[in-house]
Amino acid sequence: MSSQDIPLPHPRDEQGPPRPTLRFMLSSPWHVIALGAGSGLAPFASGTFGTLAAWGAFVLLDRWLSNTGWALLIMATLFFGAWAAQRTGERLAVADSGHVVIDEIVAFWIVLLLLPDEPRPGWLAAAAFVLFRLFDIAKPPPIRWLDARYKNGVGVMLDDLVAAFFTLLVIALGWQFGTGSP
Repeated sequence: MSSQDIPLPHPRDEQGPPRPTLRFMLSSPWHVIALGAGSGLAPFASGTFGTLAAWGAFVLLDRWLSNTGWALLIMATLFFGAWAAQRTGERLAVADSGHVVIDEIVAFWIVLLLLPDEPRPGWLAAAAFVLFRLFDIAKPPPIRWLDARYKNGVGVMLDDLVAAFFTLLVIALGWQFGTGSP
């Protein structure tokens, strides 16, 4: 039985699109990737839960991954995440479902990786979390334009990458003008 044969018993959000279930997620490895290993199944604020999952995974993996290892993981996650987001979006009949959180995960990994290392202070990661969520939710230009224009797996990933860039820009400016260079 392929994932195309599995019925989709989606509960519906109040007035929104169908919400994926655990059964749906487990029906395909692409769905597991796109839904952030379950963090995207949260009944509300899926993007926030996905970003928290990214932070937790980063803390665990950072012990074992070098910068080269992170670069390879991020590139692979961007590629396979776009593919997974595309496949899952098609299956959900929603091009950019809020439950697809692989975009938040990989974009926030980039943010955390590029924060100052010595030391990588917890307050800075917390500030980055808040800024990233604000940019991802508010979608200032050009994020809103990208989100509306590209309704495929690449588009799903792209708007969060721009939110990550804005997050890093604000942190860099704050660091430079607030505390001096790192």
